[in-house]
Amino acid sequence: MHNSEIILSLLKTTAPFHVLQESVQKSLVDLMTKCTFSKEELIYRQGITDIDGVDLIYKGQYETFFLDNMENKRSIEIHENPYCFGGISVLLNRKKALKSVMVKKGTIIYRLPRKDFFELCNANEEFFHFFTNAFGRKMLEEEFSHFVKSPASFEESYYAADQLYSRKIDNIIYKDIVSTDYNTPIYEAAKIMSSNKVSCIFIMQKDKIVGYATDITLRDNVIAKQIQADKAIGTVMDNPIVSISNQAILYEAVLMMFRTKTKYLLVEKDGEYVGFLSRNRLLSEQGQSPLVFIQSVKLAESLTELKDKWDNVPKIINQLLGRGVNAAVANQVITMIADTIAIKVIEKTIHNMGPPPAKFVFMVTGSEGRKEQTLKTDQDNAIIYEDKANEQREYVRDYFLKFANQVSDDLNKIGFVYCTGGYMASNPAWTHSLSHWKNNYKSWIEDTIPENAIKFSTFFDCRRLYGDKGIIDELKSFLNHELQKPNERFFLL
Repeated sequence: MHNSEIILSLLKTTAPFHVLQESVQKSLVDLMTKCTFSKEELIYRQGITDIDGVDLIYKGQYETFFLDNMENKRSIEIHENPYCFGGISVLLNRKKALKSVMVKKGTIIYRLPRKDFFELCNANEEFFHFFTNAFGRKMLEEEFSHFVKSPASFEESYYAADQLYSRKIDNIIYKDIVSTDYNTPIYEAAKIMSSNKVSCIFIMQKDKIVGYATDITLRDNVIAKQIQADKAIGTVMDNPIVSISNQAILYEAVLMMFRTKTKYLLVEKDGEYVGFLSRNRLLSEQGQSPLVFIQSVKLAESLTELKDKWDNVPKIINQLLGRGVNAAVANQVITMIADTIAIKVIEKTIHNMGPPPAKFVFMVTGSEGRKEQTLKTDQDNAIIYEDKANEQREYVRDYFLKFANQVSDDLNKIGFVYCTGGYMASNPAWTHSLSHWKNNYKSWIEDTIPENAIKFSTFFDCRRLYGDKGIIDELKSFLNHELQKPNERFFLL
């Protein structure tokens, strides 16, 4: 077999790379570096060695273990093909090796660089959650948790590992229960899940929860088995129902989830079910890195929860800077978190107001548009919507002005303050149709008074945050065309 064929075969058989689409797997082949070991040697030492990437074992063995104070090996594990080492260390332990590794003679591995691994985690949630779930399972092992929660790197991190053993369920925000009757048709249950934006619906029979259905339930029990969508949802539901007291600690919840193999846990308070937890959400609460923190932001629902996330961003950034991460990378983390929060607010507003009456794009401008977001950046945004017939224009404009005001107000409540210069979508001057925006840019270019120069510079760095990409592409194409024209009055000072 050629080297590329070997690597592709390795990716197809090694978890979690095997869940990636084949086109993605093929794109990774040229990124992989081959490493061959001719003797036994300690290649990673826990808490000291930097992890340059994740290692996929092709031949041979990795012996992983912890070294105690007497340099004795503890929690020894032998790993062979197929196995991926390093993912948890890169994501959850500040890029330091979580365990020590002794490589055996004759071992061959292929290594994917750290930055490419991060990109995969960002793009594929199932791939990413493989490592957070694996970490959660390992933390249930007494010896593993003993060594993991001791290093300073974990104690210094935003969510200290020992919170798993002290934080109560009642102190985290769990999801409201969305339910339906046992006899509800499958397609109606799916509609309820879609409208409530949940991946789990609980099934009621005689005022009692008797099971639940998830996206995976619909895939495995309905589509894969070609079940008619008008059958009762109760006939394809999953169970048993597992619950836990709201006064229990997170460790108990994680332990119960893995012991019962359930991904959803009902929260009980005073004899009643008051909400539920998903395994992914529970594990994300233990996030040890900005990447996992961003995932927890994606799972947030209420404005209160989003504000809490934003309020804690300075702690994340202080950790990054304290670890020697340069300011540009820290800035990218702030931008990614801010973008995630803004998108959550936009989606929440659309859910409350109903579908937009026209295609649109919500764009961020100025420093946000350049991805130079700081913790003190105010709102800089605008809305462009597609041109509609005359009889629809007033209705469309009214929708987007109300939409813009709601988004702006919610962002302000979270901590993204109003722009003092008024350069934001809630200002009617910055929410317009595409043709109106084209005229705006044209006038700014042709009439270069100082005020227009400021407007042009602010909105030149526009970036699509949410919505139809074609609209902003058309605007940029128009702008490029206009800038090609000779204009003696247009100068950059």
